[in-house]
Amino acid sequence: MPVFAVMMGVMLGWTAGMANGASASGLVAHEQPPAPKNPELEKLLDAIEAAGKAKKYEEVLKLTAKAAALDPKNPAIPYAAGVAHAGLRQHAEAVKAFSEVIQLEPQAAIAYDRRGDAYLKLGRFTEAIADFDAYLKARPQDKPEHWRRGIALYYAGRFPEGVEQFELHRTVNPEDVENSVWHYLCNARAHNRQKARQQLIPVTQDDRVPMKQVLELFAGKIQPQDVLEAVEKAALKDDKLREARFYGHLYVALYYDSEGDTQKSREHLTTAVEKYKIGHYMWDVAAVHLQLLKDKKK
Repeated sequence: MPVFAVMMGVMLGWTAGMANGASASGLVAHEQPPAPKNPELEKLLDAIEAAGKAKKYEEVLKLTAKAAALDPKNPAIPYAAGVAHAGLRQHAEAVKAFSEVIQLEPQAAIAYDRRGDAYLKLGRFTEAIADFDAYLKARPQDKPEHWRRGIALYYAGRFPEGVEQFELHRTVNPEDVENSVWHYLCNARAHNRQKARQQLIPVTQDDRVPMKQVLELFAGKIQPQDVLEAVEKAALKDDKLREARFYGHLYVALYYDSEGDTQKSREHLTTAVEKYKIGHYMWDVAAVHLQLLKDKKK
């Protein structure tokens, strides 16, 4: 089997869980003659696979640099580097790596999706949407899953399209308070808060703390402090408590932002981002939003 095809399978094997809802099957190897065997390269590729599975991203970057010197036209190598940069939250470097993949293999749909993530986390929402759309052109069946595109549409000011994206996501993920909230946020901007509240997507089975209270907050039934108190009253410890506190402050901040209270939104976003850092995609979204508010204040 060609090195290209082997490496695509290898890379997708240890990165599939990191796409936060994206399908990895858009990356397709073309038929090509078998590449001559290079024992040193094969050893490096195996090491990249092992380091990637272990999430040793710094090691992945060292190994991909060596592998690229031996096989500079193999798009799987910069793809592995891009995933490693993304794992380290080095988003500008991830953009460069995934751009190299696309240059080497324009049909590598997943590289567009991953680059879109990096663009979103850099606050470059127009570019993010363009890449997400390029991915979905190749993988249209994945559009209902693509909540990340909805978030990019919100920040790009394309609110009616955001409403449509989150309504579509509901068809595959009906019990997700976060989807309901982002639908509300887009709908409130596209129309008004009253209409957004009337059309708030109902959710009954999201048991994550404090999602029940978050939904009640956007429904106008409780106050922001009730969300934060629900977190502290829950029997949570360590990482689970940190995560619940992060989400509590994030969605309280987004609520205040939708109400036009920029100061309180900034305060809660600062707490979420700086005090309760987590490894999830939504931390990066919160960080981008906080930076937008800081830039607006200047």
